[in-house]
Amino acid sequence: MKALTVIPKKADSLSLSDIDEPLESDGDVLVETLAVGVCGTDFEIVSGAYGWPPKGKDRLVLGHESLGRVLEVDDGVVRGDGEIKKGDLVVGIVRRPDPVPCHNCAIGEWDFCRNGLYTERGIKEHDGYCSERYRISPNFAVKVDPSLGTLGVLLEPTSVVAKAWEQVMNIGNRAFFGPKKVVVTGAGPIGLLAALLGVQKGLEVHVLDRVSQGIKPDLVAGIGAHYHDNPLRDVLIDGDTNVVLECTGVGELVFDAMEHLAPGGVVCLTGVSSGGRALQVDAGALNRSMVLENEAVVGSVNANRRHYQAAADALAKADPAWLNRLITRKVPLDEYAQAFVKRDDDVKVVIEVSTDVRW
Repeated sequence: MKALTVIPKKADSLSLSDIDEPLESDGDVLVETLAVGVCGTDFEIVSGAYGWPPKGKDRLVLGHESLGRVLEVDDGVVRGDGEIKKGDLVVGIVRRPDPVPCHNCAIGEWDFCRNGLYTERGIKEHDGYCSERYRISPNFAVKVDPSLGTLGVLLEPTSVVAKAWEQVMNIGNRAFFGPKKVVVTGAGPIGLLAALLGVQKGLEVHVLDRVSQGIKPDLVAGIGAHYHDNPLRDVLIDGDTNVVLECTGVGELVFDAMEHLAPGGVVCLTGVSSGGRALQVDAGALNRSMVLENEAVVGSVNANRRHYQAAADALAKADPAWLNRLITRKVPLDEYAQAFVKRDDDVKVVIEVSTDVRW
């Protein structure tokens, strides 16, 4: 079967390869892949900066944002919240707990793995989902609402922001919180989906990005949020922002958010910085402000099963027309290289693995 593979840590090694059928040891459920989303992590792996192949192999099957249809499953196979049947649309969870396991993996909180021995499909030591077929354990397959259809390919990135919002609320609720205003930095897929969940929570949502026109401002307006292309400190100037979801990894934005957050507020960092750039920061003043005003900064990455389920619920409540506009390009598998050519108007690019996918 065909699969999109790469030699991790080697640039220009991306290839559409012929590989063996999926191993039965990967799980009882055989899935036909319909579509796979492309994100910044995939770009890093393709560039040679990141990624690990499965043990004993040179190449890694790419793809961690998946959508597939169940082809084969034993009768009565049950996952965490129901039976999986032939024909169901499913999304595969990315991370697998470590085999030791650490305390967090042992209780199903594998997104907080302590010893780093976890694996991740399409990223770390486990082949991904960008192949014509894959196998999966039912415990790591999340059913997609039939009404959502192929828009379920957005479920994995939504799970990331569902976890981020959970972290924000858990920390904020250490005392009276009652957030009213949230600022999201970055109007890429993660930022827009974070804004969507904020709107669904009834909050006043402001989204900041660099571009001043095009689809991003329209998408923000489409969920009833406010769009800004001016500096973050201008958006936060009133000191009334209870939550900042930082989705870019840009150092200046991180420190601006920390400096201008409202007392008792929470900054959640979801963007990964590339490093190598120094900033001048008045660390003493920043420390004084955060301590005296009970502010908090938390990093959040990955997701576990409950976050995928929360993401599925959020997408099922969203306007399908709006979600469909997030997917700005759909690239057939045999034209895969085009998915890794960045365009100014890209939001979410999806690779169509099956010719049978219907949007």
